[in-house]
Amino acid sequence: MEDLIKLLDKNGLVFAFLLVGLIMAISYLISKKFTNNKIPGAAIAISIGLVLAYFGKEKGIASLPAFSGVAILGGSMLRDFSIVSTALGASFTEIKKTGWVGFFCLLVGTSIAFLFGGAIAYTMGYTDAKSVTTIGAGACTFIVGPVTGAAVGASSDVIAISIAIGVIKSVFVTIITPFVAKRLGIDNPQTAMIFGGLVGSTSGVSAGLVATDPKLVPYGALTATFHTAMGCLICPSILYYLVQLIIK
Repeated sequence: MEDLIKLLDKNGLVFAFLLVGLIMAISYLISKKFTNNKIPGAAIAISIGLVLAYFGKEKGIASLPAFSGVAILGGSMLRDFSIVSTALGASFTEIKKTGWVGFFCLLVGTSIAFLFGGAIAYTMGYTDAKSVTTIGAGACTFIVGPVTGAAVGASSDVIAISIAIGVIKSVFVTIITPFVAKRLGIDNPQTAMIFGGLVGSTSGVSAGLVATDPKLVPYGALTATFHTAMGCLICPSILYYLVQLIIK
């Protein structure tokens, strides 16, 4: 057993890819056999990942020697590469058609998510500007939360809450998108971009659109990525300043 653990530790990244591949395969099998694809396989995979993370320590499952490669696979470099790669295949002509509507949706989506998260923080008993801003930013995406928290000097437990809210939002968007896509008219690149800008959560939008129409993924993911960028830009600056004016 010790030799096996050493082998897996030595080839950690390769084993991490194998592990994630197995989780994805099992998740999509469960989605097909037990939910008739009503719950996207990506949502099930995220849930399994959260359960596995529980058995680790500071780094989740990557704290265990045999799974050390998961820390590299889930690191910032490969994460950012994955986010950027979601835009591969998007047509610039289609992107231009969205115009100022897309930018407006980014502002509205970021602001609404921030207000919602801030309200949750306030009802939870967090009444200082740093905590309200950080948790509000987490409602934008689970990336914006920790970025904002580090910028404004929030405590580690507040940053953890902001990440949790972002993950819950991502799973929710993943599950609900296939059910509401037709009713909302998300059947072309323009509406997919507007949806991605309003909702944010690149992982949730991408997974949800895969279950809806894979051709729409690059467009929804593109504006969802800009949603994250918008949040990282205005949450620790303009929105933090506004929260300070309101909460004294």
